[in-house]
Amino acid sequence: MNDDYTITDWIRPEIQQLSAYHVPEPGDVIKLDAMENPYQWDTALVEEWIKVLRSATFNRYPDPTAREVKQQLRAVMQIPETMDVILGNGSDELIQMLILTLNGKERILLAPEPSFAMYRLIAQVVGMQYIGVPLQADNFSLDIFAMLEAIEIYQPALIFLAYPNNPTGNAFALEDIENIIEASTGLVVVDEAYAPFTDNTFMSRLDEYPNLLVMRTVSKLGLAGLRLGLLAGSRESLKQIDKTRLPYNINVLTQLSAVFALQHYTLLEKQTQKIRAERKNLLAHLNTIRGVQAWDSQANFILFRVTDAQTVFDNLKNKGILIKCLHSSHLLLNNCLRVTVGTPDENQAFLQALKEVVLL
Repeated sequence: MNDDYTITDWIRPEIQQLSAYHVPEPGDVIKLDAMENPYQWDTALVEEWIKVLRSATFNRYPDPTAREVKQQLRAVMQIPETMDVILGNGSDELIQMLILTLNGKERILLAPEPSFAMYRLIAQVVGMQYIGVPLQADNFSLDIFAMLEAIEIYQPALIFLAYPNNPTGNAFALEDIENIIEASTGLVVVDEAYAPFTDNTFMSRLDEYPNLLVMRTVSKLGLAGLRLGLLAGSRESLKQIDKTRLPYNINVLTQLSAVFALQHYTLLEKQTQKIRAERKNLLAHLNTIRGVQAWDSQANFILFRVTDAQTVFDNLKNKGILIKCLHSSHLLLNNCLRVTVGTPDENQAFLQALKEVVLL
């Protein structure tokens, strides 16, 4: 037995300083914390899906490039034929692949803040220097002058722009994104995770910019459990990024399920239209509650501010409703909370509980 062995002697200091990404156990609550589609499939469709899964060959590795999945995604997401596609085990894996590909001595990853937490976290894990540029405090728009100045100073190898942005819900100005792409000598990734809930996209403009990539996911469509993301862009760029992809990263069940689900894309679109309509109603009601400041959203969630976010969060949880507390995650999110748009009944229960707790 080696009494001198201590695991922390071998763990990189940067890793020791981090905390693992924590996902709370929801328990028996109305779950409005993770930007999930609240609608499930009906019994008949589930039975069709199960029949498809019976064809799975578990003794064989999956198609290494998931060709059928890519074909379906090209059709429903209108990916230009001139562009290539890489698939990831969720967007998180694609972000990791991008950072691994572009990391190097004194290389910089740049992103506005607050934004998707995984940009910073994965950069820290991989060891790439991360620079965050604060958004405008009043409406969370890009501070374009600060962004362009940071690009000039740091010459980032990689820029992430969530469009619409998480956790603020707004879509950055088209002209600002264009200016960032044109000013950048490195790759710019427009993360369109919430594309189903907005009419804004850069997918059709990939041919215009050689340094532009577009990232999507099927999670917000109602397929969060599949863990499937895609990266679209030039063949030259994706050929290099694909070298960091682990073999067989999209498993057999995900491939079969994704193809089946995307063949029923009209159902998923109907669900997203319901969510869009409920988002409008939820925002209108939030803005009638005294002590609540809610921001407009082009995603499937709404950001709002109260006087004491932690107390409101705790009291809502005690009432059986789980949302996301963003207080202390970033200075601009002081006393902010984020609620996912749920079903009409879930939204009504949330609004009623919120009225009760903010008036305590």
